[in-house]
Amino acid sequence: MKFFVDTADIADIKEMADTGLLDGVTTNPSLIAKSGRDFMEVTKEICGLVDGPVSAEVVALDHETMMKEAETLRKIADNVCIKVPLTIDGLKTCKKLTSDGTMVNVTLCFSANQALLAAKAGATFVSPFIGRHDDNGFDGMELIGDIRLIYNNYDFQTEILAASIRNPVHVLQSARLGADVATMPPAVIKGLFKHVLTDKGLEGFIKDWEKTGQSIPTS
Repeated sequence: MKFFVDTADIADIKEMADTGLLDGVTTNPSLIAKSGRDFMEVTKEICGLVDGPVSAEVVALDHETMMKEAETLRKIADNVCIKVPLTIDGLKTCKKLTSDGTMVNVTLCFSANQALLAAKAGATFVSPFIGRHDDNGFDGMELIGDIRLIYNNYDFQTEILAASIRNPVHVLQSARLGADVATMPPAVIKGLFKHVLTDKGLEGFIKDWEKTGQSIPTS
C-alpha cells in the first residue's frame, strides 16, 4: 500500500518525507486555504519535496475551464497529478488529460458506480471518501470492497486511493480490502507507529541497559 499525506503544510510534509515511507501528497482547496499561502507557490514547493504524485485540484466546474486550469497546474512539475471532481465535466476532463499522459485523481467518490465511471474515464486514482461516507450513515469499508471487486473483475488499472481517513483502523481495514493507496493527515500516519506494548517494551529495554553501565561507541 502506498502512503500519501493529506496536507499542504510544508513542515509536516518534510517530516513525513524524512521517514522514507511517503509515496505522495494530496491537497485540496480547503487545505491550501488553511496553509494561508499562494496556491501555485505552495504546490511547487510540495512537488520539490516528494518524488511521487502531488494532487493539485482544479476549482472550475465546467470542462473547458477545468482544462485551462489543468494546463497551468501540470506545468508546475512533472509529478503534479490533476485532481478533478466526480462530475460529468470532471470525468470528461479526466478522459482528455489521461489520454495525453497526465496523471488524474478523481475525487469526491461516494459510490461504486461513480468509481466504475472514473475507471472507464481512465483515472489514475479514484478517491472514495471513507470518513465522510461513514458520517452520513453509509459503510465506507463496504465502498472500498465493492470498488476493489469491480476493478478486479474488469482489470481496471485505476488505483483506489482511500481518502477521508480518520484513524489507524481505517488504514488497516483499507489495506485488508486491497486499497492501493491511503492518504492521511500527518497525525494518522504518526498514529500508525504507536502501540502501548512497543512503548512498554522499549522502556524495559532501556532500564535493563542502564543497569549494565555500558554504552555503544558512536565515534
